[in-house]
Amino acid sequence: MNITSGNWGGPHAAASKARILVVDDDRLVLATLAHGLAQAGYEVIDADNGDDAILLARQHRPDLALLDIRMAGKSGFDVAAYLREHLRTPFMFLSAFADDDTVRQVRALGAVAYLVKPLDIGQILPTVDAALASLAQSDAARARIAPNPIGLANAPASRLSAQTPDLVWMAVGVLMHRYSLPRDQALLRLQRLAAEDGQTLAGQAGRLIDALELLARPGQ
Repeated sequence: MNITSGNWGGPHAAASKARILVVDDDRLVLATLAHGLAQAGYEVIDADNGDDAILLARQHRPDLALLDIRMAGKSGFDVAAYLREHLRTPFMFLSAFADDDTVRQVRALGAVAYLVKPLDIGQILPTVDAALASLAQSDAARARIAPNPIGLANAPASRLSAQTPDLVWMAVGVLMHRYSLPRDQALLRLQRLAAEDGQTLAGQAGRLIDALELLARPGQ
């Protein structure tokens, strides 16, 4: 594992504060990617296996992960699933495989990009830059359009019981049952839906409950 920072003054220098996790079991590919990204101004954390990648992601909380798919032990898909469910870290895949099953799994996991090897760093950098710019714009847009007047947007479920409308907890309970989630993760899913739809948390909960009541009507 290495952590590399760069201060190159080229067109990517504005991204110098972004932290990227790179995971590939091919040491030469890993070193090439890490060096190229560092020269472009990124802080780079690298790992050559999935277990180390998860540990490093938990420790350093990268802004983006670049994942090889087929590795010994945990695959890139395993790492991506952990990043998505536990850390909310966006990721893209760099893989030599482009078969239908692989593409379906990439889409299902919600990767921000999927690049097929062989690739050089000059082809990868624009995709990384664009992904980070898009993620930053999405975060800013959600902050503007999804105000949360009761202060629930980022608080864990364990700290909300006294101030949260009953409707929210009803919706959380529905999501816990539907997706077999613990309470904190169900609340996080509801928060994400509210942000995506430009709703307050209570408003999104109401929409969810209304939809369930509609589906429960006789003849529906």
